Amino acid sequence: MSAQKLDVAHIANLARLDLNEEEIATFQSQLDKILAYVEKLSGLDVEGIEPTAHAIPVFDVMRDDVARPGFGLEKALRNAPRRVGDQFGVPKVIE
Repeated sequence: MSAQKLDVAHIANLARLDLNEEEIATFQSQLDKILAYVEKLSGLDVEGIEPTAHAIPVFDVMRDDVARPGFGLEKALRNAPRRVGDQFGVPKVIE
């Protein structure tokens, strides 16, 4: 099926959408316009243009991942509501 012959009624059926005739006509017109524009874009010469995921550069602002000393076992378990040996005690959730 070529890009210019996509049928909205068929696509709606595959997607289990119940569209009336007016909706199908509206969506078919919109889809035809979109496909015509994509066809126009595919004719552009993009040789030498690097692909991008964003229109502007995106930078993650993150701190360096530096290891730091953590809590000791006793300090971590000090306020635990229930302690079982060297672990947190939690209620059973699986029967």
